[in-house]
Amino acid sequence: MTTKAVLTSQYILEIVAPIFNKNGYAATSMSDITKATGLTKGAIYGNFKNKEELSIAAFKFTIKTLLGRISTHLELSNSPIQKLFLITDFYRNYYDYSKQLGGCPVINVGVDANNQSILLLQKVKEVIQKIQKQLATIIENGIAAGEISSEINAMQYAKRLDTMIQGAIFMTYTMDDEFYLKDTMNQIDQMIHNEIKR
Repeated sequence: MTTKAVLTSQYILEIVAPIFNKNGYAATSMSDITKATGLTKGAIYGNFKNKEELSIAAFKFTIKTLLGRISTHLELSNSPIQKLFLITDFYRNYYDYSKQLGGCPVINVGVDANNQSILLLQKVKEVIQKIQKQLATIIENGIAAGEISSEINAMQYAKRLDTMIQGAIFMTYTMDDEFYLKDTMNQIDQMIHNEIKR
């Protein structure tokens, strides 16, 4: 049975996560949080020890939503090589989707936390490592299935692909132009065909 405290925490995160993601840690005040949620500071602090704990919980909430959406998209195929194409397919439409989250949480929180919160920055690093590890696993599964060249270094390519994706997201948001994401996904598709695929 879900307790009232759990429901309150969930409500706070649903409201506050996009605000933290969009405005950043330092620029999000407790008055912003109380105004958005309609709760008192006491009610917020009754569920979260401090602003930093709330910001970390908000980041985890946003990331869970994002990774859940990617996982669901990857379930469209069991083929590792097709999963790589599904990743580029997902990110082609990422700009519109991530706007609902308040922007890309990895980039927004990563850049913001670098100067504000060591604990929050550590969580961002953990998420990046998790994403790259999952990419490497797809590549390794592709090698085992005979779909991907055995000469490929799985982690090296996972890092390369993730760097290209994150760079394209940054440019798309900075320039407010989806060209960067769509063009980079086309480049990655070519890389999959020409370098990765067996």
